[in-house]
Formats: sequence, structure tokens, C-alpha cells
Amino acid sequence: MAASQVAAAGIDLSKPYGDKYGCINRNGQEVAADQMLLLTDTDLITAASACTFSDKQAQADGSLVVTATCEAEGEEGQEPTKFTIKRSAKNAKKLVVTDEDGNVMGEVSRCK
Repeated sequence: MAASQVAAAGIDLSKPYGDKYGCINRNGQEVAADQMLLLTDTDLITAASACTFSDKQAQADGSLVVTATCEAEGEEGQEPTKFTIKRSAKNAKKLVVTDEDGNVMGEVSRCK
């Protein structure tokens, strides 16, 4: 049920999205990069943290609000957080990931 709701919202995470280094590293840490963003249907991975999704809510505007628990490099414990994933205004094939404070974490494309 959830998968069809996500597809209906226009954001399909069945294939990974990432920036250049996120896509290179999608199968494991192949290249060290201080800038990295990888988005899958279950996780958001950056150079400094790994977040596992616990809930995805499709919004009326076509965006996706994701609740996740994140582990930051060098820190103990997990921190619950929310992200918003929406289509880029500049390029409909790209997705923009924003944290709960409204800071843009990055723009990602579907990995080839």
C-alpha cells in the first residue's frame, strides 16, 4: 500500500538517487568523499551520518515527508529526525532533500 502511495506522489525511490559520490558509493564505501548524499527507499546516507526511514508520508503537494532515525559519525545513540523530499524546481528529474529546519541538504539524481 505505501509503495503505491509514494509512486502516486510522483517520487519513486525504488531506484537509488544520489549526488556524484553518493551514486559511486551506493554499493559500499568505494570513494572517500566529504560531500556525499545517497537516497534509497529505506535510507538517507551522507558523508557524516546514516539515517534509516521509519515512516514516509506523501504530501498533497507531491513531496514526501520522511521520519528517520540517524546515527552521526562519532556520536552515541540515534536521533529521530524528519526530512522533506521534493522535486527540484529547476530540474524535475532531480530531488531536493531538506532537513526539518528547512536547510537544503542537497540535490540528487537517479543513479545510473
